[in-house]
Amino acid sequence: MKMPELDADVLARRREIVQALRRIVPGEGVIDSEDEMRVFESDGLTAYRTVPMVVVLPENTGQISRVLRYCHEHKIKVVPRGAGTSLSGGALPLGDGVLLGLAKLNRILEIDHDNRCARVQPGVTNLGITQAVAHDGWYYAPDPSSQIACTIGGNVAENSGGVHCLKYGLTTNNLLGVEMVLMDGEVVRLGGKHLDADGYDLLGVITGSEGLLGVVTEVTVRLLRTPEATRAMLLGFPSVEAGGDCVARIIAAGIVPAGLEMMDRPAIHAAEDFVQAGYPRDVESLLIVEVDGPPAEIDALIPRLQEIAREAGAVTMRVSEDDDERARFWAGRKAAFPAVGRISPDYYCMDGTIPRGRLPEVLTRTTELSAQFGLRVANVFHAGDGNLHPLILYDANNPGELEKAEEFGAEILKLCVEVGGVLTGEHGVGVEKRDLMEVQFGEDDLKQQQRLKCAFDPEGLLNPGKMFPRLHRCAELGRMHIHHGQMPFPDIPRF
Repeated sequence: MKMPELDADVLARRREIVQALRRIVPGEGVIDSEDEMRVFESDGLTAYRTVPMVVVLPENTGQISRVLRYCHEHKIKVVPRGAGTSLSGGALPLGDGVLLGLAKLNRILEIDHDNRCARVQPGVTNLGITQAVAHDGWYYAPDPSSQIACTIGGNVAENSGGVHCLKYGLTTNNLLGVEMVLMDGEVVRLGGKHLDADGYDLLGVITGSEGLLGVVTEVTVRLLRTPEATRAMLLGFPSVEAGGDCVARIIAAGIVPAGLEMMDRPAIHAAEDFVQAGYPRDVESLLIVEVDGPPAEIDALIPRLQEIAREAGAVTMRVSEDDDERARFWAGRKAAFPAVGRISPDYYCMDGTIPRGRLPEVLTRTTELSAQFGLRVANVFHAGDGNLHPLILYDANNPGELEKAEEFGAEILKLCVEVGGVLTGEHGVGVEKRDLMEVQFGEDDLKQQQRLKCAFDPEGLLNPGKMFPRLHRCAELGRMHIHHGQMPFPDIPRF
């Protein structure tokens, strides 16, 4: 999609903005060529693309503060961006806004074993933290499937989880402190190395705020000791309902595995063809159950899990004999998304969360929706905490199929809310689920959330157009500061 033709006044203002940003971030830190900016035109939700007005790549907190202060003073919109792995359009740029890339802030600043934490810049990858401390017997627990690429700043923005979040929690449970820059350029620190902070839980407010409240420039995360021992099990079932029933039985038995993941037949076959993980091909659903801790605890849990699986109708059971075999079990699950990409020209990755006990029902109804819309679906998800990731397979070259996939996805998310769940587990709302927010929240709820946005960003300049289906003037919401004029609702073109 080409940038629209701009009139002389708009071009002059754009040149002025670019020159001002180059004074703040010299050298190659400002990109204004359309061809070079096209790299940033979308995130992981590739159905929507927009070439930004300009891209700026600061190198430190001071430059970020000055960029935001300038944009605040001149009423210029700003979209923060990490690695661009967001699957909800959370980092989608604006044609009349600055894209603020944080990739150059990629240093690990401090590893503090005494306080069991690490202080890192937002551009450090999720996996990079564990790699930096693994030789000393430590690791960082949250592990999204994109952990090799996604960055810790983006993890904070989306409150990312991963296959081990059932036992060890999401980003919010492993975050101790952040440094962040507000839209007016003010630099603030929330939390620190200590276990908990006094006063309001502003750290909890920032985590999962999708870049609407501030730009995170430093993160302090909790480090954990590598478990003494870890083993994984593959459990195969004759139906997806039986697999879902086994998940509910495991949790009901009071067992909290380190990881509890589920894949259905299409996902199993795609992953096995891709990485040869040793998955059984004659089952309809597959559970990967991982337990960790002292060897004696693991030895006691494995037989209990096998008994529960048999009662739920498991037809295959396999326990890893060593770490290499356990890694192969996980290799298929970690590669499931790209593996599915090999069997379909396109796929739409959904993200909703439901009560674990409703898994069998939701999986059955998802199959019915698949038949209704005439689109295949592969299910790969964090079964232990009810976080679903149905992959809707379609071909964007066929007219109307993208729209049909989006409608199918919307029905899945409505189903999640209907059974007592929520619209997202870890991918965020962004632009993808923005117009579904009213399915889960009433008007008063959404206004209350916008009041919080107004407290941090009165002019509505930071990542506008995301999360809220309708925007209100801050003055109308009864906040402390007065905001004059309606916040613009950006036009989000589809590719």
